[in-house]
Amino acid sequence: MSLTWVRFLIRKLIYAFAVLIGINLLTFVLFFQLSSPDDMARLQLGGKRVTADAIEKWKAERGYDRPLYYNDKAEGLDRFSDTLFVDSSLRMFVFDFGRADSGRDIATEIKRRAGPSLALALPSFVVGLGLSISLALGLAFFRATSIDFWGSVCCVVLMSISSLFFIVAGQFLFSRLMQWLPVSGFSPTVDAWRFLLLPILIAILARLGGETRFHRSIFLEEIGKDYVRTARSKGLDEATVLFVHVLRNALIPILSASVAIIPLLFMGSLITESFFSIPGLGSYLIEAIGSQDFAIVRAMVFIGSVLYIIGLILTDISYSLADPRIRLQ
Repeated sequence: MSLTWVRFLIRKLIYAFAVLIGINLLTFVLFFQLSSPDDMARLQLGGKRVTADAIEKWKAERGYDRPLYYNDKAEGLDRFSDTLFVDSSLRMFVFDFGRADSGRDIATEIKRRAGPSLALALPSFVVGLGLSISLALGLAFFRATSIDFWGSVCCVVLMSISSLFFIVAGQFLFSRLMQWLPVSGFSPTVDAWRFLLLPILIAILARLGGETRFHRSIFLEEIGKDYVRTARSKGLDEATVLFVHVLRNALIPILSASVAIIPLLFMGSLITESFFSIPGLGSYLIEAIGSQDFAIVRAMVFIGSVLYIIGLILTDISYSLADPRIRLQ
């Protein structure tokens, strides 16, 4: 069994390395198709009237003066290694993201902003997932009844409303009208809950309808399988069948759907953090895109890719734990 786990991890790490190289190359090509290092320098230095010497100095300070993919002035393998793409890509694999075009250290900024993003995303994910599974189990238990019908109607209504509406309505109702919670902002002290409570509630509500319907469909599909009929024939009551047997077998598709959420737990919610002025990684990425800061955007894309790959590996491991019939191959 231990040899199987070692082979599995080695194979996944090889795949992950290849995928990350491809993502780095794609991001690099797309970004430099939009703007050249000269364009970045002019944007950061303040317009088109910047002198050529100032542009060259700015590029030299940040390493943008080197060739992008091929260095014809070097010899041997240095023609490929002494380039902007290879140098920046290799540093990322040891999580050395360098400095932003504004001069700030990217790794330091990521560490500082990861806390607010986690404080917002982690409770939203855990509470939202638990609530949606509980509601879906309840609808499946009362299937083909008025409770199931009206519950499904409410889920469709929630799915039809944009998350922006929940944000604007929540800020107006709880902050402007009732003045119970701050409109926006963040505090690193114990008062942080006052700034996070409303965004967390809105994030849960915005996803509740879709997740509940998805989980309900999974539970209803499992209810029609042979093992459920066998459990009922043995005299088990409906609650035991649903909350024990069906729930356990439904964990696999639920875990698969939850993988996509893992990067957001660290990278933050772009829309929510922007509207509530939370200094997290989501707002950091939005600011970098607006200022065309290539170094920050590439670092955030790399981190998101790493987290997603880790999520896929953890999902495969969770499969074997949730269902002993599944073995890692």
